Amino acid sequence: MISFFLFPFLIFPQNSINGVVKADGQAVPFVNIYLEETLFGAASDETGTFFINNIPDGIYRIIASTQGYSTSRQRINLQNGSQKQVTITLYPEIETLDETVVSGTLKPVSRLASPVPVEVYAPSFLRKNPTPSIFEALQNINGVRPQINCNVCNTGDIHINGLEGPYTLVLIDGMPIVSGLGSVYGLSGIPNALIEQIEIVKGPASSLYGSEAVGGLINVITKHAPAAPVFVADNFLTGWGEYNLDLGGKLAIGEDTSLLLGLNYFNYDNPIDNNEDNFTDLTLQDRISVFQKWNFARDQGRIFSLAGRFYYEDRWGGEMQWTPEYRGGDEIYGESIYTRRWEVIGKYQLPSPENILLSFSYNDHDQNSVYGDLPYLAQQRIGFGQVTWDKKLGKHDLLFGSALRYTFYDDNTPATSQADETFIPGVFVQDEIEFAPKQTILLGSRLDYDQRHGTIFTPRLAYKYQIGEHAALRLNAGSGFRVVNLFTEEHAALTGARDVVITEDLDPERSFNINLNFLQKIYAKNGMFIGLDASAFYTRFKNLILPDYDSNPNLIFYDNLDGHAISQGLSANVDLAFPFGLKILLGATVLDVKEVENGIEKRPVLTESYTGTWNFSYELRSLDLSIDYTGNLYGPMRLPLLSESDPRKAYSSAWSIQNIQLTHKGINKLELYGGVKNLLNWTPNKGNPFIIARANDPFDSQVARDNAGNVIPTADNPYGLSFDPSYVYGPNQGIRGFMGVRYRIQ
Repeated sequence: MISFFLFPFLIFPQNSINGVVKADGQAVPFVNIYLEETLFGAASDETGTFFINNIPDGIYRIIASTQGYSTSRQRINLQNGSQKQVTITLYPEIETLDETVVSGTLKPVSRLASPVPVEVYAPSFLRKNPTPSIFEALQNINGVRPQINCNVCNTGDIHINGLEGPYTLVLIDGMPIVSGLGSVYGLSGIPNALIEQIEIVKGPASSLYGSEAVGGLINVITKHAPAAPVFVADNFLTGWGEYNLDLGGKLAIGEDTSLLLGLNYFNYDNPIDNNEDNFTDLTLQDRISVFQKWNFARDQGRIFSLAGRFYYEDRWGGEMQWTPEYRGGDEIYGESIYTRRWEVIGKYQLPSPENILLSFSYNDHDQNSVYGDLPYLAQQRIGFGQVTWDKKLGKHDLLFGSALRYTFYDDNTPATSQADETFIPGVFVQDEIEFAPKQTILLGSRLDYDQRHGTIFTPRLAYKYQIGEHAALRLNAGSGFRVVNLFTEEHAALTGARDVVITEDLDPERSFNINLNFLQKIYAKNGMFIGLDASAFYTRFKNLILPDYDSNPNLIFYDNLDGHAISQGLSANVDLAFPFGLKILLGATVLDVKEVENGIEKRPVLTESYTGTWNFSYELRSLDLSIDYTGNLYGPMRLPLLSESDPRKAYSSAWSIQNIQLTHKGINKLELYGGVKNLLNWTPNKGNPFIIARANDPFDSQVARDNAGNVIPTADNPYGLSFDPSYVYGPNQGIRGFMGVRYRIQ
């Protein structure tokens, strides 16, 4: 009987496969290689080589999979004892491999070798929870939180480690064009299909980037045109009626020019009021963004690129019966925002034996908004130019730079009596020294001049100890600054009965930060990957510019904090990948943020005490199906009440947004995906009597006040409140399904 079963294998010769796995021309070790729906498989050795023997005749699909790279699939025909030699090419998925980063030192360097800790996220990370904007996509990054600042218009900013949005500098391709007005609107409309990676630095980076890099920076890096896919399309629709379309592609124009093109279109035009306050739960939007990037081939591989983007958005929120004919009137309340902005970014490496790079950017932002019957009309223009010289001398890796930043801002609010126009020149130097085989120190300093504040000096120190081939310990210390630039699209000023009062000549905000970071990557021989990235951080601020809402309910006072503020805590990310297709990314941050004035400590509003994020991904390889379960958890935060009698919660409960997605990749060049967002159907109105104060009287026509302007409790207004939509800490959008399709020609 045994001989009968062995007979076919003895008569017919068996086939074999041998080959090598490479990425960017280098061998990739410990890759799992197997024939789909069989038990035949192997793992590549330290040289990337693998062997699979004794394979019966047939047509197979050979799969190569490992942490940090996209999965490779190719068909192979084995007949009559064939011995196939194959080369498998993998493409890195940036968030887990030893990525190349530029944000920490303004130089391309591997993440492990960088003396400055940089977190990196690839487009594959964004696809695990598809969103119509980068602003929303950041919700699953540990220590980074998109904060919605208005229940009606849904504008917001990005918090890093509990710090307010103005302390986060947002860059596109290393250029600081997203600030001020752009911090609210500029993170929408960047086509996700054109993003190469997102780099995040937590802690001051003003010694390289100047003003606004006080608490950290986010650098959105777009693809290099020659390396981009020929065409990619991604569109999805949600159960609420949101529609998002991303298109991207490249063109070759002659032998020396490549053009990257992208378009993002988003539309939501379905008013929903699930919390029954007669106000839209989600702002209605119609926006379009067009992007292009030119790359020009030059002698000796010198850099020359030019990119531009145009963005237009029409958004509104308000009472359910609002239509555009009520815009700016006092009959039906609505908040309507027309935004138009265009941006230009360029890089040019000078034709010199030295490595000298000229970088520049310019953006023009025009905003026409009304909040009920109050208009907000603003213009902002930002120009930036920078020259850097990268020079190596022995063990010294030097960087010299000179920068000039121009800012123009004007609006019709009381805080801007005349247009604010500033020029801030700066010079900086950085020296990275390898003073021992496993030890590197980085010294940096920057000098900026603001005619309002004089000279501003920001030093920086970084030390890295390479513990092993895949582990490093880093200590970073530095200072940051932010020049006075009040962004006055402030809802408490525009939609409440509040006036803006600036009590003194404001000084620039300053910060000092120290950060201890440990990074470890373990590549096990069985194909398992373990990554650990842990940090302890401490940031101290002085001259903090804070809005005071508490002293007088009718006023907002702006002044420098007479004391100091502290943000400190612990943060960790754990990255796990198993050879059977399971990947896990866990993150947690514990925060202690406080303001200290006259010996009294106070926790700022809308600052969480802890955060958690997770991402579970599992590939059902036999079905070409992947499952992604993502989510976040936010600890309690102090909320902005109008008075002591305000019945809404003074502190939020812990809350969580969780999502699940299924993706099918079995069709050539096509991906089908769908799932459910906000599985728990959490919204901030749960446990609250209402979210928007006086939603029934948005123009305060029935609010009684005393001679000092304070609201008087009445039978119709027992809590003594005025209309206020700024009590918001999470999205009002509940559970919803979504489905989409991606098409890609590599």
